[in-house]
Amino acid sequence: MIVLVWIALAVLAVFVVGWLVVGLAFKLLWWALVGLAIGALARAVLPGRQEIGLFETALVGIGSALLGGLIAHIVGVGALLQFLIALVVAIVIVAAVATTRPRRG
Repeated sequence: MIVLVWIALAVLAVFVVGWLVVGLAFKLLWWALVGLAIGALARAVLPGRQEIGLFETALVGIGSALLGGLIAHIVGVGALLQFLIALVVAIVIVAAVATTRPRRG
């Protein structure tokens, strides 16, 4: 009887951990998709031409979205402010990356 209880608890624990992992994966996927838009917005907001490619912009946007989302989650603000914080982080990072690149002739 005790063995059945332990097996039931183990199965329940596997389901709970699986649910948490799937939830985390979907949240990270969502922030990656939002990050693509944030990277594009950051480039659109910055004046002038940025000397970074689209792939780098996408990576900066995804990283900024994750970082901004993490910062906003720690601070405890809503979804709109999370987006705005991620956008500000992306603008700063895109500007920093673009200014460290040598100009193409």
